[in-house]
Amino acid sequence: MGEPNSDPDSFLALFTDFEHTAYRLEVRTSYGVAGEDEPYQRFLAGDDPGVSWLQPWLDVMSEQTGQGKRVERVRVVDDPPSDYLRWELANTPHNLKAGEDIRYLSREKAMELRLPQYDYWVFDSRLLVSLRFDKDDRFLGFESDDDAGAVLLHLQWRDAAWHHALTFEQYING
Repeated sequence: MGEPNSDPDSFLALFTDFEHTAYRLEVRTSYGVAGEDEPYQRFLAGDDPGVSWLQPWLDVMSEQTGQGKRVERVRVVDDPPSDYLRWELANTPHNLKAGEDIRYLSREKAMELRLPQYDYWVFDSRLLVSLRFDKDDRFLGFESDDDAGAVLLHLQWRDAAWHHALTFEQYING
């Protein structure tokens, strides 16, 4: 593996250039993204961090899903969820309102399904994008792969995860 691509514009282009579908598997218990540090700390302190920090993402998602594109995620969660995943749960209604479809899968079920232990996106069922993080959960960048075999394997994992995952409402009310 080479150095991951850390260019923010290249990463954002993935979410504006896809044609039909974007899917992500999220398996980490924490994500170190600089733009989230301050609102996350406010959340942990019991304050309302608002949504302005997330608005650029929500605007992109609203635009893309408004064009009929699908953006789906499965988040693997522990019982109880980590502080970071609790924060993601608190923000999920904003993502859903922007048109994303986010589902939840227990870590136990993810292990049973032999899902990978890393995060990835698949765009239009033809481009695999693996996300890279350092030992302190800081986002380093991404690596793209259009090898048909690698993409197919990740699509099979997507289908298994999606089949067993709960909607946000089912997870919250479960």
